[in-house]
Amino acid sequence: MKLFHSINDFQSAKKTILTLGTFDGVHVGHRKILEKLTQSTENGKYESLVLTFFPHPRMVLQEKSEIRLLNTIDEKTALLEASGIENLIIHPFDETFSRLTAEDFVKTILVDQFQIHKIIIGYDHRFGRNRTANIDNLIVFGAEYGFEVAQISAQEIQDVSVSSTKIRNALFEGDMELANDYLGYSYFITGTVAKGKQLGRTIGFPTANIEIKEDYKLIPKNGAYIVKSILNEKTVYGMMNIGTNPTIDNENTQKIEVHFLDFNGDLYHKELKIEILHYLRAEEKFDSVDHLKAQLQKDLEATRNFIISNK
Repeated sequence: MKLFHSINDFQSAKKTILTLGTFDGVHVGHRKILEKLTQSTENGKYESLVLTFFPHPRMVLQEKSEIRLLNTIDEKTALLEASGIENLIIHPFDETFSRLTAEDFVKTILVDQFQIHKIIIGYDHRFGRNRTANIDNLIVFGAEYGFEVAQISAQEIQDVSVSSTKIRNALFEGDMELANDYLGYSYFITGTVAKGKQLGRTIGFPTANIEIKEDYKLIPKNGAYIVKSILNEKTVYGMMNIGTNPTIDNENTQKIEVHFLDFNGDLYHKELKIEILHYLRAEEKFDSVDHLKAQLQKDLEATRNFIISNK
């Protein structure tokens, strides 16, 4: 896959089949579009192209937006590359770009820059200044400028259309099963193992402290989770806590800590991908460390049972 960081950097000798959008999560609905895209190149007659944006438009256009994204830009790039597309443009989204009218966008970018043969879009796609243009406008532009328009219907799971917003809401509720169904893969975080206070090892549950550098990455609701990761080329399961550790830590700051089962290696400074499989329980403050240890033993048993039943 070729990666471009501006619309102006892209050049092709062939006409393009393209899609565009924020693609946050690269969920099952997005992948339906991407599959159609890669199948439409007619054995190399056309080039497949995805145009996406960073920052997310809401970060730019809504001054007090606190949107959290399902993917960092690196995570999204990897997911899009795995779909088999040939070209990806991550264009900087700013207020100037947002003021492009729909027709200017179509004429100067899709037609003149991308040499568009066909555009494939989702069921709810809107574009142009203030997002005023829709599929009907795009069909009119297609007839005027000579390109095809294909619309993909909503991907539905249990009669509910999949969207990035619904996935975010599920994660904020700790509903990992629903979120992962909509994504088509296990939601994950990517971070570096940093040295912590090592309080976990004093109670028999040493943890890896995960630091995530991107503050816009969505972290699910506080609580205990069952997770897995690849450590030394092996799948290792673990228990993750998101929260403040109120029983043994007086600092009221959110931390992400993972206790890996049956693993004793050194993980400091390593970057880990943590897949989040199941929400166990809410974080709580216990009246003693012994009560905390007893609960962690119950969590450990629940985790082992989960692993057995899901293999």
